[in-house]
Amino acid sequence: MLKEFILPDIGEGVVECELINWLVAEGDNIKEDQPIVEVMTDKAMVEIPAPYDGVITKLHYRQGQIAKVHAPLFQVETKAEANEESPMVPASTAMMGEGEPEQTVVHDFILPDIGEGIVECELIDWLVAEGDEVEEDQPICDVMTDKASVQIPAKEAGTIAKLYYRKGQVARVHQPLFALAVTRSMADKVEKPEQATPDTPQPQRLAGGLRDAEQGQPRAGKALASPAVRRLAREHELDLSLVPGSGKRGRIVKEDINRYLESAQPSAQGTNAAAGTAASGQDRIEPIRGIQAAMARQMTAAAQTIPHFTYCEEFDLTELVALRSRLKSQYAEAGIKLTLMPFFIKALSLAISQYPRLNSRVNDDCTELTYCHDHNIGMAVDGKLGLLVPNIKRVQNLSIVEVAEEVTRLGDAARVGKVAPTDLQGGSISISNIGAIGGTVATPIINKPEVAIVALGKLQSLPRFNGKGEVEARTVMQISWSGDHRVIDGGTMARFCNLWKQYLEQPEQMLLRMR
Repeated sequence: MLKEFILPDIGEGVVECELINWLVAEGDNIKEDQPIVEVMTDKAMVEIPAPYDGVITKLHYRQGQIAKVHAPLFQVETKAEANEESPMVPASTAMMGEGEPEQTVVHDFILPDIGEGIVECELIDWLVAEGDEVEEDQPICDVMTDKASVQIPAKEAGTIAKLYYRKGQVARVHQPLFALAVTRSMADKVEKPEQATPDTPQPQRLAGGLRDAEQGQPRAGKALASPAVRRLAREHELDLSLVPGSGKRGRIVKEDINRYLESAQPSAQGTNAAAGTAASGQDRIEPIRGIQAAMARQMTAAAQTIPHFTYCEEFDLTELVALRSRLKSQYAEAGIKLTLMPFFIKALSLAISQYPRLNSRVNDDCTELTYCHDHNIGMAVDGKLGLLVPNIKRVQNLSIVEVAEEVTRLGDAARVGKVAPTDLQGGSISISNIGAIGGTVATPIINKPEVAIVALGKLQSLPRFNGKGEVEARTVMQISWSGDHRVIDGGTMARFCNLWKQYLEQPEQMLLRMR
């Protein structure tokens, strides 16, 4: 039977992507999970795998074209199981009276991303049955994530051919949820992707992404631009064909859009000046999307549902800074970047071994507390896509050097927006190093469903009294904990923080406790 592969959600707020490279050709046999195509969003390069075995019968786009999310990307012919009892409607072609031939195609609805970091959900209720006819946008089922109840609508009209889950079962994101049989006249023209002309320059894939077109002015026909640039143009209701491109072969970049918009303003400003009105420019409206939108929802939910309390302390890190300085050059020769962060993370792991309540996760209605076996310690990174919190897995089993390697890997990936989803999932407690930018004290918001987060202030050299009553310069840092007061009390937080402080102020104590 013929199945259309529908391009699923490939990122929060992403509605289109540029097709970079087909990894298969029409007629090729493919296997489940085999990489089929590479696409570029305005955030990252994404590789799309095959959801099932079959033969590629149609590739709906050519390299360089823009593919739409929730639209067919390629077509696959699959082999039905001989003994499988299935209500699937076979792909068929029939003459209906004097009309055009009609073709019935069955394709799977792929469960899209339904929340940041969500990889599965519980199927609460089917609102349709197999054999039912449904309309576009008709609600099909209710599912429950660990954050909210979500209703899944149909993307197009058709007949429900197969429901892949029963009530109460757990459905996986990016896996088939139900199958829909769609009948179309073969003469009908379903919306097709733009057809590239023979002289349309095609981008070439490099190790770092796309090779821009050559320098020049925009040509007649489709303008060369990335999905992010096209979205910016739509926001300003701007015709891209009017914008001169500064990239190779006339490719339009964001700076070209901004220059064009600025050049269109002087005449209006001049009119205002002539009328005696001071021109102050125009307000710019920017939609909140992608990582920023996900963070906004997550922080709002955390602030509204978690009773936060803050606990602040001062750490004297003079000895730790000296130890790190002695070791820094030695490990730099081995290519290891040894900052203070690995010490903070490892010491935190040792402390939560004594206070496991800090390394727990609480459910939404606060009826269950899950004590996490692994110390998956997250670190907030201010990257180009916004705030990301990747976490280092199983810190309790890692050395300080191994933690340092993970800090470097995850930090570099987050700053360029290429963190793997698995690195963002499963965190148990978080650190925000706001002091790397500036500031001493903060009130961080807990990364729900975790129960605690700490903010590190900047290192300062300040006068302090020593044991002899003499004033000397010491390297100090202010730290600020936020705790979930439903499950953590002030005394527990204070004792836990004192132990963490001991390990950092006296590094030899930390070394003695490491296994």
